[in-house]
Amino acid sequence: MKLYTYDPAPNPQRLTLFLKYKGIDLETRQIDMMKAEQLGEEYRAINPACTVPALVLDDGTVMTEVVGICHYLESLHPEKPLMGTTALEKAQVISWDHKLFMMVFMPIAEILRNGNPNFADRALPGPLNVPQIPELVERGKLRLDHAWETLDAELAGRQWLAGDNFSLADIDMAVMVEFSGWVKSTPPESCGNLHAYLQRVIAELG
Repeated sequence: MKLYTYDPAPNPQRLTLFLKYKGIDLETRQIDMMKAEQLGEEYRAINPACTVPALVLDDGTVMTEVVGICHYLESLHPEKPLMGTTALEKAQVISWDHKLFMMVFMPIAEILRNGNPNFADRALPGPLNVPQIPELVERGKLRLDHAWETLDAELAGRQWLAGDNFSLADIDMAVMVEFSGWVKSTPPESCGNLHAYLQRVIAELG
């Protein structure tokens, strides 16, 4: 297997922390997004979607979605499970991954890609040039402010997001909170449950 990634970016960070927590070592190549290497012909031949990360299996299969890659690697390396151990826990992890993507990741991406001049005509990742929509910046801020309040309420009396055990959902939350700093919209101090939870996640990740 060979992993193509770019460590500073949020989606690759999710996978990097997953691998580190489970002690999985993969042959890795960095695709420098600051130099737009993900759009070059060499990488397009590997992943036409022009996104990172991408995991190329020994049989040539290319996996490009973090949750799918993690699910596959968990089946090969079940120790220190991060995708749930019961049917309910597995469903909860997947559900929270989707919920966090919609509630937190997408609003941050709306703000960043539609308000930063560095993303002119790159409002969405991938091979297609997409124009920015400035109005989405304010919508993203509104959605993100609501997300922090909602998550703070969800975490009242709860140690982890998906059931009783630390999981990929908790890794995703930590990465997305860090990502929110890119748009200067981190959780307010009033979200005490969320901040206490984040300290637990940091301690668990070591």
